[in-house]
Amino acid sequence: MKILVLGGSRFLGRTFVEAAQKQNHEVTIFNRGNQNEGFKDVEIITGERFGDLKELKNRYWDAVLDTSGFIPSSVLKSTELLKDRVKHYTFISSISVYKDWVQENFDENYPVHEMSLAEANELNNGNVYEYYGQFKALCEVVAEKNMPGRVVNIRAGQLIGPNDYTDRIPYWIHRITKGGKVLAPGNPNRPVQMIDNKDLSNWILKMIDNHSAGIFNATGLGYPLTMKEFLDACMKVTGSEAEIVWTSEKFLLENKVAPWTEIPLWVPEEFPLEPELKEPWKGTFTVNIKKAIASGLTFRPLEESLAEIYDWEKQRNLAEDEWKSGMLADREKELLELWSRTHE
Repeated sequence: MKILVLGGSRFLGRTFVEAAQKQNHEVTIFNRGNQNEGFKDVEIITGERFGDLKELKNRYWDAVLDTSGFIPSSVLKSTELLKDRVKHYTFISSISVYKDWVQENFDENYPVHEMSLAEANELNNGNVYEYYGQFKALCEVVAEKNMPGRVVNIRAGQLIGPNDYTDRIPYWIHRITKGGKVLAPGNPNRPVQMIDNKDLSNWILKMIDNHSAGIFNATGLGYPLTMKEFLDACMKVTGSEAEIVWTSEKFLLENKVAPWTEIPLWVPEEFPLEPELKEPWKGTFTVNIKKAIASGLTFRPLEESLAEIYDWEKQRNLAEDEWKSGMLADREKELLELWSRTHE
């Protein structure tokens, strides 16, 4: 197949391009050209998706993967232009489209954020990431409206793999590699979910090949995974003898530890995420993915995924202030000492 990737140079997109090439598909990527080093046998079209997309006119592809769509007006432009030039459109959405993550095991029918295109265009002038979930939800609507019955909207969870610019999983691997006492959040048996970019990419190629359409939650793994099991896997892959110190959610919140950013993969299950919310988001890592599994989504062993991230991470040598996620060493040490004095 001839496949056009909108974006395609950073994280999921790069992995998808590699997976498509392994299956002998012909790949074109369209992006601003900032991070395209390392690609081989890939047609690169440099352009701006917020512009008039003139670089894509008079061209035809079998399928599109949109990894960079986030602003509804840009997805509107791309689907309007490409609807007569492609057979199939895959939009990478997010589980952030859901109104909340309160209910456990919620599926694709759970209520999502709603916003009009006029509202989105007005808000686009401000802090757009504040409306990430609303924008993604509207992008899904726009894509389906312009290409009815030919769109797969993939509501992805936490993506993992090499080139992870969010630093969430790399933080845990890096921290455990350093050894010593490692601060861990809440209940060791709290569920977590994540999906390897390779697994997601191979499944997307199946969906394209089958001309599948519809909305699919896509995170993982295909079996229950706890935070303890995740950290144990990190220790096994890195050969670390770190000591995991489990601290209570109450302690962390009292000390103003930021969920998700300061401690990746932690969203409180005992307390509301923010004071104005009435209930904790217990469903964060219990998203129902049965529909995707029934459509062919499969999973590699977690340790295999973590080993690849570990190999990549060892090449980076980031300074502490360069990490986008995770806790600073002095802050962790201070909290561990306080926990030891008050709870042990």
